[in-house]
Amino acid sequence: MNNWFVRGDYGTGSTDAHLLILGLLLAFVCGHVIAWVYMLTHNGLSYSRSYVNTLILLPVLVTLVMMILANNLVLAFGLMAIFAMVRFRSVLRDTLDTTYVLAVIVLGLACGTLKFSSAICGCAVTVGIMLYFHLSRFGTRHRYDLILNVQWLRPAGELEELRRLLERHAQKSFCSSQRSREDDGGVDLSYRLLLRDPARSQELVSEIRALNGVSHVTALQSGEESEI
Repeated sequence: MNNWFVRGDYGTGSTDAHLLILGLLLAFVCGHVIAWVYMLTHNGLSYSRSYVNTLILLPVLVTLVMMILANNLVLAFGLMAIFAMVRFRSVLRDTLDTTYVLAVIVLGLACGTLKFSSAICGCAVTVGIMLYFHLSRFGTRHRYDLILNVQWLRPAGELEELRRLLERHAQKSFCSSQRSREDDGGVDLSYRLLLRDPARSQELVSEIRALNGVSHVTALQSGEESEI
C-alpha cells in the first residue's frame, strides 16, 4: 500500500510523494508567515478574515498545480481554459469561496491526469487547512469594542475636549473618519474605541451627548473585525 502511494502518479511526469508533501507543508508555512504580517500591519477600515485564510491556502494550491503540471504545456493550457470558463460563468465575491473553487479544480486536474498520489496528498492537506481555519478561527481580530459616530458642530480645532473624554474611557481610540461639513462648519467623526470597561459604553455615550457642540451620537458594538 505504501509502495502504491509513493508510486501512485501515472501521468506523463511522475511526482515524488515525499517532495510533494514537503512542498505543500513549506507553502503552508510561508503563507502563514505572510498572513501574520498582513494581520499585524493592516490598519484600514476593510478587514476580511476570509482574505487572510486565502493568503495561506493559495500558496498550497499553487504548489500542487505546479507539481501536477510538471512542465507540461498542454496541461497548462487546459488549466487556463478551465479557469476562464469558471470566471465567465460565475462571479464570487468572497475570496475564500474562490479558493474553494480553485481547490476542487486543481484536485480534479490531478485525478484527470492520473496523478493519484498528488490528488490524495493535496486533498488531505487542503481539507486539513480548511478545518484548521474553522476550528481555530484563524484571522479573527478584536481590536475595538465600540464604533462611535459623532456630529460635531464646533470647528475641528476645538476637538480637544472630546479627545480628553475618549481617553478617560478608552484604552485605545482611532479616528477612522473625519469629514468637514461646509453648511455649518462642523465635522462628522467616526471613532473605533477599545474601552477600559465595555459595560460602561452607555455612560460614555451620555457624556458625549452632554458636550457643548455635539448634535448627534450613534454607537455600535464592534464584534470580530470583518470586511466592511
